[in-house]
Amino acid sequence: MKLGELVTKLGGRLAQGSAQYEIEHVSSSELADPHSLVFADSPTATVNALASNAGAVVLRTGTATAHPVHKNPEIKNIVEADQPRLWFAHAHKLLHPALPSKGVHPTAVVAATAVLDDGVTIGPNAVVEEDAVIGAGTSIEAGAVIGQGVRIGMQCHIHPRAVLYAGTTLGNRVVVHAGAVLGADGFGYVRDSAAGAYTQFPQQGTLLIEDDVEIGANTTIDRGALRQTKIGRGTKIDNLVHVGHNCEIGEDVILVALTGISGSSTVGNGAVIAGQVGVGDHAHIGPGVVLGGQAGVLSGKTITNEGLKPGTVLWGTPARPLKQVLREMAVLARLAKKR
Repeated sequence: MKLGELVTKLGGRLAQGSAQYEIEHVSSSELADPHSLVFADSPTATVNALASNAGAVVLRTGTATAHPVHKNPEIKNIVEADQPRLWFAHAHKLLHPALPSKGVHPTAVVAATAVLDDGVTIGPNAVVEEDAVIGAGTSIEAGAVIGQGVRIGMQCHIHPRAVLYAGTTLGNRVVVHAGAVLGADGFGYVRDSAAGAYTQFPQQGTLLIEDDVEIGANTTIDRGALRQTKIGRGTKIDNLVHVGHNCEIGEDVILVALTGISGSSTVGNGAVIAGQVGVGDHAHIGPGVVLGGQAGVLSGKTITNEGLKPGTVLWGTPARPLKQVLREMAVLARLAKKR
């Protein structure tokens, strides 16, 4: 794709070079070649990018003036953008469009009542059960299982061996990575106080995944018990995350690997939950809250940013501001030393 086309579609300014220059792929500064695009958003990264073999560099607005191109004749094409990392990510998508449909593989099993829109790909040994509906341009890869009545929107990508149980609905442009399980029964049981035996509480609710959600490999999201589990638009979920039944995860949330969220909990829009965070049942995490790695939220508790600066990291169990935790640890260390 010509560099000028990228600028036209993504904005920014061609500060130096030719709009006709051909870009084939994105790259790191270390691995770049003359048809690579690289980015830099810090002074050190800018020096490295300009010294690389890349044919084009995207820099933060105003940076090109401070690093005249004529000092490095190998770099002739510079784009300036307010958010170079984001510009670079969007450029990658434009340079690597979705592959054309391959149709239904001969070994796939597709029910006669399933509905496949135009341009759907069904890979080897995949299973699409009765009354499932799959939107235009969606790809179902090898060995994936799409349960009865599942609804999948347009331009989704279901990677190998993912399983979508009945009652699951996906919006548009959803990515589900290998081994993920969506819509399984929640972990809900009723104990007989006399006999001590457990009986499963009804798990007959649904799971809704909204547009532009990405779900990592081997992540599991349970259906609701009697109602709905919901993952909001634009949320990104890492590998090996578990979301329990009846949870409601807001929009543009980040859930990092090994996080577990117990049933009937909520997470507000824009929250960031780092790795190995544990959230008890019926807990509520407010919009924009940042939970650091291995933080814990006790059952029934509500965590918000009220009275805190935006972006304050909460840590420890129970989760509280990181600075407070560090002060407490320092006090304990001094007490231990005195003893």
